[in-house]
Amino acid sequence: MNNVPPVALLIIATLLWGGNFVYGRTVADQIPPFTFAFIRWCVAFIIFLPIVWMPLKKEWKQIKRYWQIVLAMSFTGIVGFTAFLYLALHYTTSINASLVNTSTPILIYIISFVFLKERLNKNQLFGTFISLIGLLFIISKGSFQSFLELSFNRGDLLVVTAVICWSIYSILVKQYSQRLPVHSTFQVTILMGIIILFPFFLYETWNPTINVIWTAKSISAIFYTGIFASIVAFLSWNTGVVKIGANKAGIYLNLIPVFATVFAVLFIGESIQLFQVIGGIFTILGVYLTSRKG
Repeated sequence: MNNVPPVALLIIATLLWGGNFVYGRTVADQIPPFTFAFIRWCVAFIIFLPIVWMPLKKEWKQIKRYWQIVLAMSFTGIVGFTAFLYLALHYTTSINASLVNTSTPILIYIISFVFLKERLNKNQLFGTFISLIGLLFIISKGSFQSFLELSFNRGDLLVVTAVICWSIYSILVKQYSQRLPVHSTFQVTILMGIIILFPFFLYETWNPTINVIWTAKSISAIFYTGIFASIVAFLSWNTGVVKIGANKAGIYLNLIPVFATVFAVLFIGESIQLFQVIGGIFTILGVYLTSRKG
């Protein structure tokens, strides 16, 4: 992987993450959300364990020292984001979900400003405002009446909740990047996430009104998300960021809704709506503005 150009690695990661939205929507009527999240992370844990086992043994004491932070990472990044996203995809389209997801950098700025008292420059303030307009345009479907009545699709609101979880996770990762080893910590957060998700998995399994339909499609979704959207994308992204730098890499996250839209149109018959184009442009423009030095 070290011989692969960094741009190619970042594109691979965003392409695989884009596919995650489409797969989540595709099997929404076959696999309940907590079951999907639980099995996905079980697969990821098994695949990643041989890769990370040796450094994990050496770094375990360091991780254990910050177990409360690692637990918070697991709650937000592994459990919260994944479960809320897969639940959301029962009610909204993969295109909408991926567009709402582009607001992640903006929510990180807002949370950092409110709770960490980080100052925002003019570009960040203006970019945040522009992105929030785009986000509201998407979740209101371009309807001013829906905005006034606060009548939003529950799926879009669940995606916003998922993005808030991921934003908190991202802030924690950044805050503790010098104290917690990346790969070993990720594996421990997966294990904690599996433990947290297990009771919800049992509930969905034993609930007679909830069915899991095993088909080639649902099985392929589990392996795709567990291996490619989790481990391959994670390793590709981290390696690319190390090579090219976090600031330059961040702009590639905007490719996620592009890939998700292409896959959704080609493979599951979703169509692009005008409000999605307008809202997406505003959101991505805002993210671009916040990334500029001000």
